[in-house]
Amino acid sequence: MPGHFSSTDKADLAKAKEFERQPKENRESRALGWNPVRAGHSTAKREAPLQIPHRENYLELSNFSLAGGIDVSRCVAGISANTTFDSISTDCTAKYSLTWNGSPRPVSKNSLAELYARFGDVIWDDGRHKTNVAAFIGELNELLLGRRFSVFSQDMLDDLIGALRERGNSNATINRKMAALSKLLRKAHKMGKIHSLPEFRRQKERAGRIRFLEQQEEARLFAAIKARSGDAYRLSVFLVDTGCRLGEALGLIWNDIDLGRVTFWVTKSGRYRTVPLTRRAKNAIERQRGIAKGPFATLTQVRYRAIWNEAKASVGLGADKDVVPHILRHTCASRLVRGGIDIRRVQMWLGHQTLQMTMRYAHLATHDLDSCVKVLEHERCTDC
Repeated sequence: MPGHFSSTDKADLAKAKEFERQPKENRESRALGWNPVRAGHSTAKREAPLQIPHRENYLELSNFSLAGGIDVSRCVAGISANTTFDSISTDCTAKYSLTWNGSPRPVSKNSLAELYARFGDVIWDDGRHKTNVAAFIGELNELLLGRRFSVFSQDMLDDLIGALRERGNSNATINRKMAALSKLLRKAHKMGKIHSLPEFRRQKERAGRIRFLEQQEEARLFAAIKARSGDAYRLSVFLVDTGCRLGEALGLIWNDIDLGRVTFWVTKSGRYRTVPLTRRAKNAIERQRGIAKGPFATLTQVRYRAIWNEAKASVGLGADKDVVPHILRHTCASRLVRGGIDIRRVQMWLGHQTLQMTMRYAHLATHDLDSCVKVLEHERCTDC
């Protein structure tokens, strides 16, 4: 019932009374841990109402559990710096009372930038993905104007998504940024740096057209790349014939290549894979053997992309925003599917974690439907 303090420990009760006698500013600056305890246990009646410090300083206030149909959120929402036990709604205290657990747990306010500085190295490995995540978090922190918080509310999340849309971000891009934000906030919540988490809902992504190079386009583009850099040309050949990602190729060392096969150890999915090499891919890497620690160690992503963009513009593809180095991976996948390789093997070749990712190329396997026409033609002739 209201006004009861759920503890039989006199020492705990003494601590609570001592806390109540402190000046208000001290009470609000300290964070006490309060946990919901089912009523029905032995209780000691308090002689005076106990003021509860500001709810944003309590990690535990967000940890009420629903039971018996009680709207616990109303109990928590009603708690403020001036709330007393006696003023907490009856439907809450009928089932729960607040217990002082004697363990102060302060929850300070932090900005997204501060949370990333604290947990970024723990959550993400060094690499291009981490660089992208840092840019995402930096942009979101900018949209929040560097605001520091101890509760990341649903309104804050919705405002961020709306701001990203106003900037022209597609749903797919928003999903990538929200994935980074969700991961950071989950870690912060687990470590007691924020009270609660908003609900992240994946934005619906439209299946866009997959651009790949036709043979004539590849020949023109590769010739332009070769005129600018032999190393970049050999890397391009390797990319289109193995379907690997640019970062996977640049990270190769000679021990990763053996008996006409290459093993990609550092991958986006975290799972290694081994694929056989075409004759053209073998020739592309053998020229570099013994020169550096890996077949493409003399190149960097920045340098290769600069050469790519120059060559792309020179062959009239400068305005095509889909003609980026990753198009070579799409080109490899499309050639495998159109060549009759089943979708499961294509998944293994590309290293996709799920078949759904590979199914983007399934529409290219038009020959799979040819047998359907033969069946239908036969049925029609039989009817005739």
